[in-house]
Amino acid sequence: MSLRQMEYFVTVVQEASFTRAADVLHVTQPALSHQIKALEKSVGGALLERMARGVRLTPMGRAFLPHAELAVRSAAQARRAARATAGAEGGELHVATLHSLAVGVLPDVFARWRAARPRVLLRLHEYATAEALEEAVQRGTADLAFGPVPADPPGTVVPVGDEELVLVVPFDDRLAGRTTVRLPELADRAWVRCALEPVVQGERFLDWACGRAGFRPRTAVWTEHTSTAVRMAAAGVGVCVASADVVRGAVGEDCAILTPDPAWKRPLAVYARVPPTGAAEAFTNLLRTTWPTPPAPSADQPTPARVNPAYSSPGLCDEPGPVLPAPPR
Repeated sequence: MSLRQMEYFVTVVQEASFTRAADVLHVTQPALSHQIKALEKSVGGALLERMARGVRLTPMGRAFLPHAELAVRSAAQARRAARATAGAEGGELHVATLHSLAVGVLPDVFARWRAARPRVLLRLHEYATAEALEEAVQRGTADLAFGPVPADPPGTVVPVGDEELVLVVPFDDRLAGRTTVRLPELADRAWVRCALEPVVQGERFLDWACGRAGFRPRTAVWTEHTSTAVRMAAAGVGVCVASADVVRGAVGEDCAILTPDPAWKRPLAVYARVPPTGAAEAFTNLLRTTWPTPPAPSADQPTPARVNPAYSSPGLCDEPGPVLPAPPR
């Protein structure tokens, strides 16, 4: 069994055709068929069922596929890491993150990176939830991930900084002149919520958080994306919760931003299956050095609440993890 044979197998599965796979791999179809048969002989059974139109996986093939995919991705990742370690002056770097962080945080970081290392190609992989992001890292899809601290770290985890989550209301809202608000003050308001809102202790996040504040939220609209929820909130449909970076990038001055009291913070990190080296290490250092340092709380201002990683779950809107203090254990 060879890495090339596994690459051929994965490509045939992806293309669902020997003919198309041969074109993608730039080999003849007889040569491709020969390598697949040799692979099947080495594993002791058929991996693919040849059909009149295309191919499909056998039960043995379904069991073999995820391991073959991981091997192929790991080999490509190893080649990139080796080239990057030689000075981070060439090759490419695959970065996985949540869609919300890609919109709100990474554009400025990518611009700085391109100015410093224009020969390193960046490939961005975006995911809707932290669970999907962590799974992508486990599969070897990217060289590193940038997101909430994973509940089950795959390997190396490098803290970057805290992300602030805020409440969004229209600029002419009765609360718009304030900077902070306590959740019970919003008991009479409608809310714009996201389909990817997490479940905390058997409840959706906002139901759980508002329940702790003594009321049930009244939902006006369900959306699929954070940026849509922010636009809806800015138009006056209802209050929404989102990353401060996404809010500023999505609507600018068209809305007012309120900080919950106590403030909601979420630690972010870069994580990977192996310690970052070369370009991956340089990108991690860039994130850490450019991340804004929050001012120290004053004597009369409580320290912001931090996320308890033990309660991580799919995102608040697009971002995962409850942002209120975790309940007592």
